[in-house]
Amino acid sequence: MPEEIVKLTIDDLEVEVEKGTSILEAALRVGIEIPSLCYLKEINEIGACRVCVVEIEGVKALQASCVYPITQPIQVYTNTERVRKARKRVVELLLSEHDRECTMCIRNLNCELQNVADNLGVRNLRATGESKRYPIQMDNPFIMRDYNKCISCRRCQAICDKIQEVHVYSAQRRGLDTVIAPAFMRDLGSTNCITCGQCVIACPTGSLVEREATEGVWAALADKDKYVVVQTAPSIQVTLGEMFGMETGTIVTGKLVAALRRLGFKRVFPTDLSADLTIMEEAHELIERLQRQSNLPLLSSCCPAWVKFAEHFYPQFLENLSSCKSPHEMFGAMIKTYYAEKEGLDPTKIVSVAVMPCTAKKYEAARPEMGWDGYRDIDHVITTRELGRMIRQAGIHFRNLPDEPYDMPFGVSSGAGAIFGATGGVIEAAIRSAYAILNKKNWEMGLIDFEELRGQSGLKEAKVDLGSQEIKVAIAHGTGNARIILDRILNGAHYDYIEIMGCPGGCVGGGGQPILGGRDHKRISLDYRHNRADALYKIDMHSQLRQSHDNPDVKNLYEAFLGQPLGEKAKKLLHTTYTPRGSYFNLVQ
Repeated sequence: MPEEIVKLTIDDLEVEVEKGTSILEAALRVGIEIPSLCYLKEINEIGACRVCVVEIEGVKALQASCVYPITQPIQVYTNTERVRKARKRVVELLLSEHDRECTMCIRNLNCELQNVADNLGVRNLRATGESKRYPIQMDNPFIMRDYNKCISCRRCQAICDKIQEVHVYSAQRRGLDTVIAPAFMRDLGSTNCITCGQCVIACPTGSLVEREATEGVWAALADKDKYVVVQTAPSIQVTLGEMFGMETGTIVTGKLVAALRRLGFKRVFPTDLSADLTIMEEAHELIERLQRQSNLPLLSSCCPAWVKFAEHFYPQFLENLSSCKSPHEMFGAMIKTYYAEKEGLDPTKIVSVAVMPCTAKKYEAARPEMGWDGYRDIDHVITTRELGRMIRQAGIHFRNLPDEPYDMPFGVSSGAGAIFGATGGVIEAAIRSAYAILNKKNWEMGLIDFEELRGQSGLKEAKVDLGSQEIKVAIAHGTGNARIILDRILNGAHYDYIEIMGCPGGCVGGGGQPILGGRDHKRISLDYRHNRADALYKIDMHSQLRQSHDNPDVKNLYEAFLGQPLGEKAKKLLHTTYTPRGSYFNLVQ
């Protein structure tokens, strides 16, 4: 049946909407933006902050526009004196107990509370309440929690409950002392948090932020005794530009490299190279399991948030997880072994930095498994946001930088490595190479694209012909969708290969990516993540090399150092193990 249409008037503008549409969404149709702080479309629609109140003709009390469904013709006023005073008063009350040291806050100039206060003309506070005085929680390497900036909007809770289905947050304490926190106010490192950082993206203030590592990187760059190298994840080249006002999905690969050189890094490499290396290992692992018909389905292991989710909630699947380290950890191992040997460098003098799209990579780098013989694979992980801040601190005019190439010998990568940053990219890249290996094609085989594995659907399934056999694959992004696919397997469904990414959209939607301005709910929307993913596929389409097994640097790595995929040295340096964690896990214990 066609949806029933309702006509209404908003500030004397007529608009037609589907019955049940909220006033807030209806106002957008006629270009009116109603301020809000707690609202996330289809995720957190609770009317808690009351900043979005409007006046409705014939209704005595002001109404929260985000939760007021339009069921009949009405007249709405969004900018009356009464509405402006009410909104202003609400924001004043929020600020009265808020830690207002804005100039020292990491979210300064990118804070929704700050922006709403400015837009409403809040210049002084008529009431000053007792400010919160909670200690800042940072007993983990990935997310810092400052309850003194929490406005109890519950957006972190909604994302964690409804999208990721991890259920870390709930309301703690009572009345004016209420904050949204883990049970018993525990540090996130002491809970079943999967470190994805989606709560950081959702938070409207600086209450949740990534654990900064920039000071350690600056110190390493200033130390003349250190040889500091950096790698950049595939998605960084299509998201960093947003930190400098560029359109979503702008490809800035050359400027990214130039900026890192100007910051002082000795060598700048693409993680895309080790994504190709990961594909070589994982494609052979897939073939081996298919031939043995054991530990199927093979579950991808590139996403540390998804891996931690499995360790906490689905430990029965740990034997199904690929033993491959994620690409940035593989690269870290190669830097301190093969590269150090090739360049005559002392591994103890090398500082390996990774620019990553998520907070989970910070957690992963701290895992005790991610090292060997006393060396850590990665010394520092910084997010896209942290790199953007470093570039600004250095006074570099990013938009005016020339395009520069990555350094050799690891500067060559394939399009298959680039699409790792989008949901479905890992499995498509692996199948490209698995097809070639199984069909005994030479390194120059023709490319096969797998269009059915692309797109932003939360769950995708397909049957893929590998020539010698047909396999069933599945793709999930967001761990709420991971639950669906894993529960299907527990109920008897059959798959051969599954890619799971912890963040909606894959790495392009990671918890360390730029936090966009504009409408609140677009922070979590898949629309802009789709634009970022499209840019990665554009890089793939225009790459001279589009398959991991074609990469000459990868072939040279095996010939000169690793031997063969899944060989003894590869197993030692490029593979890892996993740990069942139960409901709670304290990284510092």
